[in-house]
Amino acid sequence: MLDSDLAGLYEIETKKLNQAVKRNIERFPSDFMFQLSEQEWQILRSQIVTSNLIEETRGGRQYLPYVFTEQGVAMLSAVLRN
Repeated sequence: MLDSDLAGLYEIETKKLNQAVKRNIERFPSDFMFQLSEQEWQILRSQIVTSNLIEETRGGRQYLPYVFTEQGVAMLSAVLRN
């Protein structure tokens, strides 16, 4: 799942979610979370136009999104509860 999707589920800003992850980065190995490349992000954006409308009205993303695997989502839940 994308960081922005998870932020919506947890009802927090994407920026705050990513800050929590960065403060606990040792808990997120590469099989829990990774960052999309510019090419991957462009391909994904072209496939999900409707979800980008909200972000673009607020100036868009300033960085490439993070993607969380199932294990990463579980770890994120534990990190955000603390």
